[in-house]
Amino acid sequence: MAAIPLDLLDRIRELERRVRELTGRANMRPALDKILHGDIVIGEGGQLIAQTPTGAETFKVGETGQGDWGVFIRRQSGTRALTVGDDLLQGDQMIRMWSRDTTAPERVLVMDDAFSDRFLGRPMLPLQLHPTQRQNTKETTYQPAWWGSGPATHAVAEIEVFTYANTGGGQVKVTMRPDSGDPITVDEWDCPAGQWTDRIITQPLHEVEFMQWVDWTVEHRNKEAGRDIETRLYSALYRHTYSPAEAPRVPTRTPPATAAATPPPPPPEPKPAPEQGLRTIDD
Repeated sequence: MAAIPLDLLDRIRELERRVRELTGRANMRPALDKILHGDIVIGEGGQLIAQTPTGAETFKVGETGQGDWGVFIRRQSGTRALTVGDDLLQGDQMIRMWSRDTTAPERVLVMDDAFSDRFLGRPMLPLQLHPTQRQNTKETTYQPAWWGSGPATHAVAEIEVFTYANTGGGQVKVTMRPDSGDPITVDEWDCPAGQWTDRIITQPLHEVEFMQWVDWTVEHRNKEAGRDIETRLYSALYRHTYSPAEAPRVPTRTPPATAAATPPPPPPEPKPAPEQGLRTIDD
């Protein structure tokens, strides 16, 4: 049958139909509020940010304008809640949990140490020291006045003691001994007679691992026989570093042994061919 050409009105109606079809398809698209498969990668700068209608950023991950990479969780008000890294400074990869106190939102409640990678920063924790029966002694050789032991949680130990010595004066010594190690004299000083001597001992925990057990001893002695000396503990705590100079030396660590590759099992030996005329169990 011969093709009958469409008149002008038919052609216009066909064009309108196609335009409507194309317009409808252009407006048909999947919802962009879900990721059903695959990853989102931010690899060369930029951030993924969630914010409230008022513009307060509650979640941010990626590279900050200062060049630091991190994760930043804030409260609805915009104050910090939990941060990994720093969106104010650069190159600071600390973990911090921030206070909810609206009058002091910049206070950090929990954090690792800023200058020592392996230790806790806050909260500070007490260093266990307990009095002995020789807290007051007449001996001229060193006697333990205070002693304690516990795991190292922070980079720096800080101890403050007061000592009173009678005629002739006295001496005080503080030692630490990491487990499986020798005692280390942290500080030793003279105490003049007839007065209280205050001493603050600040000791970075050089070559000590996190949670490694450490013994502490405060000893004292008289310089003259027949006199007496008394030492009182004012405070003893583990704390974070205040400056890079307080960062303790890293312990010498044995690198983990590389496991030797297990050779593959040998191939099974081939079965011998059955002799002619005999049947085998496999037949």
